Amino acid sequence: MPAIFVHGVPDTQRVWDAVISRLGRKDVVTLSLPGFGCPLPAGFSATKEAYVDWLLDRFATLERPIDLVGHDWGALLVVRAVSLRPDAVRSWVAGGAPLDREYVWHQAAKAWQTPGLGEKVMAGMTAEMLQAALVAAGVPAADAVTAAGNVDATMKQCILNLYRSAVHAGEEWEDDLRRVSAPGPGGRSTASSSPAPWGRRWRRGTSTAMTSTSV
Repeated sequence: MPAIFVHGVPDTQRVWDAVISRLGRKDVVTLSLPGFGCPLPAGFSATKEAYVDWLLDRFATLERPIDLVGHDWGALLVVRAVSLRPDAVRSWVAGGAPLDREYVWHQAAKAWQTPGLGEKVMAGMTAEMLQAALVAAGVPAADAVTAAGNVDATMKQCILNLYRSAVHAGEEWEDDLRRVSAPGPGGRSTASSSPAPWGRRWRRGTSTAMTSTSV
C-alpha cells in the first residue's frame, strides 16, 4: 500500500526530498506533474482535468489502497482524485490549497488567468525574482533556489493552462467532496449528504496539513 506524494506550483517532486528522508516507510512514490521538471506528453493540455486524469492513471500502476499526500495544487488534485476514486485510497492529507466555491483567487493567479497579461508576467519571471518571492513566502533559501531553477518555459505555460482551467474550480469540484470516504485531515472522512467543509477550513487557515506557499 504505497504512499503517493503530489507537489504543487511551481515545484517538482524534489520538494518532498527532505520529508521523505524522515519517513520510516520504503513504499513512497513521489510524482512530478507533467511539464514540471519532466517532459510534457504529446497533446497533454495541462488543464486541471488533465492533471486529475493523469493522477488517476498513476493509481492503476500501483498496488491499492493508496495513502495520498498533496500540497498546494497537489492538494487540489489529491482531493479531487479522492472524490472521484474513493475506493482506491486508504487515507489522504492535503494542505495549502482551497477547494471552495467562495474562494477568491490571489493576485498572481488572476494575472495568470488573464490572456496576454499572464504571458507578460511569465516572460518577466526570472529565477532571481521567483527565488526572492518564495523566500518571502517562507520557503527555506536553499529550497527556493532549487525550485526557481526548475522553472522553465514549459512549466510556465503549464501553469498558465492550469490556472486558466481552474477559474471556477470550487464551483465545479466542491460538491463532489460528499463522495470522499477515506479518512483525511483529523482522521475523519467527508462522506455525508452535503459537501464537506474542507475547502472552507483550509481557507480559514485551520487545516491540519502542511502548508508552504499557497495556491
